[in-house]
Amino acid sequence: MALSTTATSTSREHSLEQADPVRQQEHSTAPSNDSSQKYTHDVKQQPTDQVSTEEEHKWVTGVPLITIMGAICLVCFLMLLDISIIVTAIPQITSDFSSLQDVGWYGSAFQLASAALLPLTGSLYVNFDSKWTFLAFFAVFELGSLLCGVATSSEMLIVGRAVAGMGTSGIQNGAFTIIAECVPMPKRPALIGFVMGVSQLGLVVGPLVGGAFTEYTTWRWCFYINLPIGGLVAAALFFVKVPRPVAKPKALTVFRTLPKKLDLLGFAIFAPAAIQLLLALQYGGNQFAWNSATIIGLFCGAGATFVVFVAWEYYKGDAAMIPLPMLGKRTVWASSLVYGFLMSQMFTTSYYLPIYFQGVKDVSPTLSGVYLLPMILSQLFLAIGAGTLVGKLGYYLPFSLLSGVLLAIGNGLVSTFTPGTSTGRWIGYQILLGAGGGVGLQMPIIAVQNTLPPQQIPIAMALIMFSQTFGGAMFLSFSATIFTNSLNSLIAQYAPLVDPETIIAAGATGFWNVVSGDDLANVLVAYAESVARVFYLTASAGVCCFVFAWGMGWKDIRNKENEASKV
Repeated sequence: MALSTTATSTSREHSLEQADPVRQQEHSTAPSNDSSQKYTHDVKQQPTDQVSTEEEHKWVTGVPLITIMGAICLVCFLMLLDISIIVTAIPQITSDFSSLQDVGWYGSAFQLASAALLPLTGSLYVNFDSKWTFLAFFAVFELGSLLCGVATSSEMLIVGRAVAGMGTSGIQNGAFTIIAECVPMPKRPALIGFVMGVSQLGLVVGPLVGGAFTEYTTWRWCFYINLPIGGLVAAALFFVKVPRPVAKPKALTVFRTLPKKLDLLGFAIFAPAAIQLLLALQYGGNQFAWNSATIIGLFCGAGATFVVFVAWEYYKGDAAMIPLPMLGKRTVWASSLVYGFLMSQMFTTSYYLPIYFQGVKDVSPTLSGVYLLPMILSQLFLAIGAGTLVGKLGYYLPFSLLSGVLLAIGNGLVSTFTPGTSTGRWIGYQILLGAGGGVGLQMPIIAVQNTLPPQQIPIAMALIMFSQTFGGAMFLSFSATIFTNSLNSLIAQYAPLVDPETIIAAGATGFWNVVSGDDLANVLVAYAESVARVFYLTASAGVCCFVFAWGMGWKDIRNKENEASKV
């Protein structure tokens, strides 16, 4: 029995040293005594502002784990609800504010603000308590929801969406970081799949709830609904302790060294680069011609600023906001690209399918939400199922490859929608499209967590979430440009007697009151074909998912040694 205890203590100490460089240094300078005595001595001598080594590696179980998972699921549910609940309300919003030209901003402002702030959130989670950092970002999200609810103009709604986006910048990566701190690697796929699957219910009920609010009350309740639920989340997490696998200094200590710890200069350089690029994509072909001085200036400014940012991050090394050595790992950059393309096509399809159903099929907002169920339900069930299978089989790469194939085929089939597309076809195509998203949804996250040691996971999660938000902002800007320019040209082609600007200004549903007869039929064809061209873009994203998935690596996550391995 004594021999077994000593061996267990020695093995445990060895694994802790691998996960914590500070502890490894302490071990190298400690006297060569019995391992169990030395472990006890190190714990007693640990500073009071750090969590003890044994507490660092106590995995959460029972009621505390259920409470944490429930709160995380609820927050992620609200975030996805906020994304999907607005998609069936956007046509009515564009009609109320006469702002069809702003439809891209309702999504891209949200994604832009999140993308600009996201790289910084990894450093925040490294240096501050994960639970309180998570709740702080959620509070900002709630503030953005309030601003959207009381918006009196399209511009104010866009500002509210930007504030909400700032809040969401730290929600998903915080959720995955907390899961990594609470359970060991072999249990994470199922729990991450559970969180992502349950949170996908936000996408399921979002269009339904949004359509019901828009049709029977007001679209403003799409944002008000977030406010009371926030109190439940705060109450659930307030009394629960989230363990720290890596010791963190006190908050006051971090604040004294905040500029150095968080690389605020890097953030100040990065944010303008991202904003200039996305403004160029948003304005190009709409407010300004692509060859105008404004667009060229924005592209040049973004490129020059980005070069300066890369040089600064290279100088900072591992202390950078986006550590280039970490980003250089094949598994990290490949997983980030896969996740970015996957989520970008998901955001885009969630915005433009309701436009097709409400604008081309002339269905109500509530019914258009019902029409999205085939895609969202198939995604929900396969996200949970795929996570469970990965936990048992151990390999994530086959699921990512299958996801890319299904996404490319599904989006390609959806691009064939016309005003006369049958019910069976649009249901079947959506099921295939949703299956592609569900199968690969959590695989990039699992791949990265299986590659990096615990202290690097928050930064890596921020990188992956950044690829999602930045890619989503770019795709929504691309899709808005494609859709608007296509409408201008196709309406002139199919309905030459109709003014394209009048149709665009009327909104996705309002144009039914502007034209009639043969002109209406021709405008519907132009609308359907314009939506189809957006799905050419999302189909290419599926191809990119398949190509870059090969770089994620072939590893068995059931091997515990992989948790601290490096590529």
